Amino acid sequence: MGFISFVGRVLFASIFLLSAYQEFSEFGTDGGPAAKALKPKFNLFMQQVSKSLGMAVPHIDIKTVIAATMFLKGFGGLLFIISSSFGAFLLLLYLAFITPVVYDFYNYEMESSQFVQLFVKFSQG
Repeated sequence: MGFISFVGRVLFASIFLLSAYQEFSEFGTDGGPAAKALKPKFNLFMQQVSKSLGMAVPHIDIKTVIAATMFLKGFGGLLFIISSSFGAFLLLLYLAFITPVVYDFYNYEMESSQFVQLFVKFSQG
């Protein structure tokens, strides 16, 4: 049973490890395609956080965000493979941070097609 558990952890962590490797190989000087895709959503998320808190939040460079997500996915995935609960925590931290940024359906009216598309993707993911 231990071997099956190990294979399951490897298969689950491979999703995060391969994603981190792809972002790392495409990172370049500007953060790569991940930065270009995430930047508008991240800026909108930071505006929402600032509005909710009632004060300005410090500026965070998108390259730093991409580097942090690569670290969380890579290191968390490796630790998860060796059955570390800290690795599972790092993967949960990554998901808790990135999910509201990527699936920003809360920025649209419920009747709009963008809301429906993002909410369906969020519900399926």
